[in-house]
Amino acid sequence: MKALFFLRHNNDIDHITPVIFKWVNAGHSCNVILIGKSSLESDFRLVFLKQLKGVKIIHIRKLLSRFDFVMWRLQTLLLVRSSHISFFGPAIRVLAGIYNFEKRQSVWLRTVRHILDYGFAAGEQGVVVFDWIERNSAICVEWVAVVIAQARNKKLGTVSLPHGDSPHASQLIRHGEWFLKPDVSFSAAGMFDKVVVPNELCSKRFRTLLRDDQIEVLGSPRYCDEWLTKLKEIMPPSSLMRSDSQLKIVIFLRKARYTTFWEEVAEVVQLIAAFPNIEVIIKPHTRGGWKQPLIKNTALKKLSNVTVADGGTHSIHLMNWADVIIDLATSVVYEAIKAGKPVLSADYLHASRSAAAVYMPETELRCRDDVYKMIDTFLTTGTCTFYKEPHRQLFMQEMIDAGGKDVLSNYVALLERQAQRF
Repeated sequence: MKALFFLRHNNDIDHITPVIFKWVNAGHSCNVILIGKSSLESDFRLVFLKQLKGVKIIHIRKLLSRFDFVMWRLQTLLLVRSSHISFFGPAIRVLAGIYNFEKRQSVWLRTVRHILDYGFAAGEQGVVVFDWIERNSAICVEWVAVVIAQARNKKLGTVSLPHGDSPHASQLIRHGEWFLKPDVSFSAAGMFDKVVVPNELCSKRFRTLLRDDQIEVLGSPRYCDEWLTKLKEIMPPSSLMRSDSQLKIVIFLRKARYTTFWEEVAEVVQLIAAFPNIEVIIKPHTRGGWKQPLIKNTALKKLSNVTVADGGTHSIHLMNWADVIIDLATSVVYEAIKAGKPVLSADYLHASRSAAAVYMPETELRCRDDVYKMIDTFLTTGTCTFYKEPHRQLFMQEMIDAGGKDVLSNYVALLERQAQRF
């Protein structure tokens, strides 16, 4: 059977690569089309995929004619949210109104037909796969809708796979979110035959907007045992060196659009740095980290035992280097939880409630005193007895292995069913 995967940024590469790996290992084949920056082609996960029999990877720039690519790109820029909230937003909105859907349609159809003809032979069974799509996505939802419609015309299945997880157990987490009601931006996912989520917590964002039969809860391909084992084999070597410091701490930040109490985050970093024999690395979010005020804080730059990781430092390397991780509600720390490495859920530093703290109350930091006491305890007694094991096991069962331990096989089975649905 055949699949056509669209990948656009680091997150979906991270979470969908395991599915592609398992898909071709099951004897199937696929084409992967990159629709983000061309620099993605050097990503170590894509380098790994290129070596697998049955995988072909191409950037959309190389697939389309120069004229079609330029037109596709220009039309995309007219419609994506980042353009509309930029300095040129008012002018772009006017242009989008003038150059309306009817005028855009010919370019959309021409590019989509070329892509689908590239991906599938006439009459071939298959499935078209994107990551999660929402109205505010950095991808042009209007174009994706045309891809999905044309795929159905060719009797191909359509699936939306996770590009992350649900680190939040609460809903009002971003700037300007003031009402507890369904987030209609997720309704764009309704264009797909199936939307896959890793756990029930994550499914809540879609439950009131999609039919129940559209939603599949299959566990986390990124953090399941099978992929973590493979990831150790393909991960490039780390440039981080272990030093003689007693306690190494990494702090993972969220994107700037999530409500974070940056003044207190800076206070916490300085509090931790004041302890003897400690090293701290701050990891800005992969996308938009430059917008986070913490990395511009002049007081922190003067601390000799605090550094800011650059964009090329892999989160996995940071977690391997660290003895303790402080988390502001990200799913990247789930790998550390699986390994039994202490993760401190700093829920009082942001506006949300983290899933990790809900399942494992022992991880939660509720005030500055908690931070001090936890760091002092780690320095005094070590990190070996941090988790209450029943809590950690329940977290892994419900958040990572929902649907069963054989996560990747369940994903492949779903794609096979969708490829044969017509």
